[in-house]
Amino acid sequence: MQEFIKNQQCNLFIYTPFLMAGGAALYFSLSREPHLIFAPIITAVLLASVFIKQVPILLRGLLLFLFGFYYAAVFTDFKNTPDLKHNIHNMEIVGRVDAIDYTPDKVRIYLTAPIKGVEMRIRVSANDTAMVRVGDTVRTTVGLFQPASAYAPGTFDYARWAYFNNLSATGYATELSVVESGTGGINAMRDFLHRQTESFLVDSLILGYKNAVPKSDNKIWTATGVGHIWSISGFHMALVGGWLFAMFYFIFRRIPYIVRRIPAKIPAMIVAWVGLVGYLFLSGADVATVRAFLMTTLVFTAFIFGRNAISVRNVALAFCIILLINPHYVMQAGFQLSFAAVFGLVWLYSEVQPKMPKNKILKIIYGMVLTSVVATVFTAPFVAAHFGAIPIYSLIGNLILLPIFSVVIMPLVIVGAVGINIAVDAAHAVYNFTFEIAEWIAALPAANATVPYIPNTAMICFVLGLMFLILVRGRFINYMLCVLFILLGVIHVYNTPRPIFYATYDNELIAARGADGKLYFNKSRASNHYFAFDTWKQINGEGTETSNPRLKHENGIYRFGNIVYMQKFVPTMKNIKSLCDDDSVRYIVSYFEINSPSCAHKIIRGGFVIYPDDRVKYISHTRRWN
Repeated sequence: MQEFIKNQQCNLFIYTPFLMAGGAALYFSLSREPHLIFAPIITAVLLASVFIKQVPILLRGLLLFLFGFYYAAVFTDFKNTPDLKHNIHNMEIVGRVDAIDYTPDKVRIYLTAPIKGVEMRIRVSANDTAMVRVGDTVRTTVGLFQPASAYAPGTFDYARWAYFNNLSATGYATELSVVESGTGGINAMRDFLHRQTESFLVDSLILGYKNAVPKSDNKIWTATGVGHIWSISGFHMALVGGWLFAMFYFIFRRIPYIVRRIPAKIPAMIVAWVGLVGYLFLSGADVATVRAFLMTTLVFTAFIFGRNAISVRNVALAFCIILLINPHYVMQAGFQLSFAAVFGLVWLYSEVQPKMPKNKILKIIYGMVLTSVVATVFTAPFVAAHFGAIPIYSLIGNLILLPIFSVVIMPLVIVGAVGINIAVDAAHAVYNFTFEIAEWIAALPAANATVPYIPNTAMICFVLGLMFLILVRGRFINYMLCVLFILLGVIHVYNTPRPIFYATYDNELIAARGADGKLYFNKSRASNHYFAFDTWKQINGEGTETSNPRLKHENGIYRFGNIVYMQKFVPTMKNIKSLCDDDSVRYIVSYFEINSPSCAHKIIRGGFVIYPDDRVKYISHTRRWN
């Protein structure tokens, strides 16, 4: 064991981001807010202790893990996003437009305005926004809703996401009018380019609007495995940086005064980097974009100083920087997918170093195949966990479609963004041709493989398996550890029982698993619980595009097995006593709060799921962001 640990010493820094991320993830996953005393001081002490040389390696690893935990807690406390105490309807407000997000079917406006005496940032859907610009002060009537918590244990928590994105409420706006025109900085520039080009390709590939692509098209791109093209990340940074570098390298090579003193690649990289800074902010500076920018910065710096540019150590450094900027990134899909792919690719080319064919064309094809396979394998657990399905033909999609985006569509969109409309038109023409290819791939048999729900404990196994594959030094031991933990994760996934009953935190929407294994709901629609349907069906192994069949009730009472649910007041009052006395009833769930001390052991409220063994697992509502 000592020899094994000694072999890892030279690789200790690369473990750092994983240990910190593990501690942060543990904090965000807790069911209750921990009571931490003197957290800022302890955080500083933990960080300082890591740099003491006399601290043993295993203890130093523990200190890094605890630092990640405490740092996440301190960051959460300092974030302090104001929360909406209750939903609001038909309230007139005056606020400043911070940003505008465009989608094919609606426009979302981000406003900063005083709500009940507290300055809050809100997001509202609105019509008649043609006259509104970023930076304007507007008057409007809004309906606001508290961000919804998770709909099942371990699933996406929108309330937590909103808290760390400075969002206090979402809703709708009517009677929108501009009170005073203003300026909005970089967001105003983004808005100007959107209105000038009126192209969802520019919106997605240059400006970073995540929902600009039509939903029907997005499903096809996801099924072909190239849905990541619409989230600005390393692919886009490499293209923009590559095109800028090539252009300025050609220019500087023609200037004797420069090439006589320094290689032309150095000023070309500096200018390309400055261009990427502008692209970073123009695209909205999403976490995947920030990660790609940091990696590009490290690569450019390494090239300029003659160091090794592609290494796992550089990726680990970028990981640490982003984690310190915002530890909640570790819980977001973009962060996980982005770093999983990059760690896999860097490990492949810097550690494995596969032998490449000597023929240039075969070398390019072989490299593309290897890159697609490794990126698909390393991101597969995260894709399955977040989206409930894996695109089977992603290798074909990436090999055929990505080169078209790289060589044709992306350059045309870049040129079109500066005002050359003919380039935008050409980009859309190529897009339509490419989309036909994507439709053909998506129509192949079993294009999307639905996977079972992956609990957090299984995800830990998958992450450890991939982590050990990359980091562990020793002959074949990294492969054995990888296979072991992946198998443990798969076994855990298939042995995890599915709930038979689901309830939202306000008990307005419920679902129960029928004899046919499908979920049935008390409502076929619920606007304030829109994502509950998809979340529960994904956990149950159903496609999210299926209908929402209704449960049958008798005189307002929904009964399935030993669980009873009542949504209306009169059935609750008429039946509560008999249900409390009924020994066959294990649980009573009601939309209205019931105060019955003699029946308290049966009455359950709040968000929860019930498993086949009658075990109830509640959804946390006591965290800082709730």
